[in-house]
Amino acid sequence: MNLHVKVALASEADEEFCGYGLLQLLEGIGRHGSIQQAARDMDLSYVKALKILNRLERELGETLLVRHKGGAARGSTELTPFARGFIRDFAALRRQVRKAADAAFKGFQKQYEGTKAK
Repeated sequence: MNLHVKVALASEADEEFCGYGLLQLLEGIGRHGSIQQAARDMDLSYVKALKILNRLERELGETLLVRHKGGAARGSTELTPFARGFIRDFAALRRQVRKAADAAFKGFQKQYEGTKAK
């Protein structure tokens, strides 16, 4: 028996706007310097990636990306210092939540793991 824990940020209306997938997208942009390539790596359309990124910027009230226009050959996108900090801190939050959940799960697991019908 395993425990799966999902950590996501939600708006005041309780609508999720940031989870692990968005963290991966931001990390991909940081690696590639390209929204399109980061989206492609995740089998995500460029338009969908833009919508997700724009919503995150709106919800956080901060600019996450600096876009340099110039087309596929010369254009690029880089993460702002705020975005780099956000990635680091959200990843740390996910680790902390996972550690706490694993600790809480141990007693439950010990009590119920052996109760499966044989």
